[in-house]
Amino acid sequence: MSRIATYLLVGALRRRVEAAGGQAMVLARGEAMGGGVLVLLLDRGDRPRFVEPGLGSDGKRAMIATGPAECDSQGADSYWRRRRQYDPDLWVIEIDVPDGERFAAETILPG
Repeated sequence: MSRIATYLLVGALRRRVEAAGGQAMVLARGEAMGGGVLVLLLDRGDRPRFVEPGLGSDGKRAMIATGPAECDSQGADSYWRRRRQYDPDLWVIEIDVPDGERFAAETILPG
């Protein structure tokens, strides 16, 4: 099975969120073809939290909660910047749309 380039997945996520009336912004560009993706979810600009692709408890690919359990925008910014120091190939995209985790899962995870 061939893998879809990361830049295409991130672009598709951004377009889907914006088409649904939400906002999406690429905070950091990673390796175009195979970089990982870290998604910063917001709820009307508040309550930042992170998800990224990983293995769920059932062993299947899922969007997994990561990062600080609770933080403000400054804490969220610090978290993803630290992650980028260790993984410069990592893409970071911020989305602000109701049910953002669903958008991320449907777009980023293989179907």
